[in-house]
Amino acid sequence: MDPFKEVELFLQVVDAGSISKAAERLGLSVSAASRHLIALETRLGVRLVQRTTRQLSLTEVGEEFHRRTRSVMADLREAESVARDAVVKPSGVLRVTASLSFCLLHIEPLLPEFTRRYPEISIDVIAANRYLDVMENNVDVAIRTRQFEADNNLTIRRLAETRRVLAASPRYLERHGTPKHPMDLIRHKMLVYDYAINPTELPFKRRGEAATVNVRSFISTNDGQMVVKCALDDMGILIQPKYIVHDHLQRGDLVPVLDDWDLPRLTMNIAFQTRRHMPAKVRLFIEALAERFRENDYERLWTR
Repeated sequence: MDPFKEVELFLQVVDAGSISKAAERLGLSVSAASRHLIALETRLGVRLVQRTTRQLSLTEVGEEFHRRTRSVMADLREAESVARDAVVKPSGVLRVTASLSFCLLHIEPLLPEFTRRYPEISIDVIAANRYLDVMENNVDVAIRTRQFEADNNLTIRRLAETRRVLAASPRYLERHGTPKHPMDLIRHKMLVYDYAINPTELPFKRRGEAATVNVRSFISTNDGQMVVKCALDDMGILIQPKYIVHDHLQRGDLVPVLDDWDLPRLTMNIAFQTRRHMPAKVRLFIEALAERFRENDYERLWTR
């Protein structure tokens, strides 16, 4: 194995968390992968990985070597991608991450046409309600609802703004009454998404009037689809971005609550690695997603 392949194996071991998983990804036997890792350490004259029967961990030198080689190998893969894109169809694995709700509502519907148009691109969708580190996880495209990233190596492209709304099923409102003022929420069963910023503190505004309400969660969960399902089952009033519940509101499955009041809005963004030459697979996917949002006029639907 040449030096670059040894480094690639090392990065895969760190990413996968085990030699066996890294070997599987690279099409090697476990014994061959172990030999190559030992060969890399022997060539460098330093131990990079501490091995036990239960886990692997990086040495201090291994941490620094990983940080530097990860960037170098990303540049090398980008250079290869740029050269390949000049003569062949866009290809390779595209890793996309977003919340489960966004994946179901906007990533999956995009895939049939995108994969038909670009059959050489395979898609790895990572549904995660917490933000994954783009660099650490080799993510190509990430959907965020924050406008600034701590990592200067990321570029942010705005997709759309969305309101955060309250809604409940007609049957719940028949049984428990419809809130007329934000303070009425204190007496209601609230369905709360845990990963929202200050999820139980609701700062409402309406034509210069303000009211901040601290609600108590009746059911809380780390998944937006679970919140919606609980609301559809008449269990309480949800607090969700409008993009998640828009179709239910249109059908009447859910009814807006306190719709004349506004909560702080969310900006949905695409985050991707800042590169001089963006791989074609990344550029094409970003363009397809942005076009889907423009064609459907989502921002108008989600902010009115």
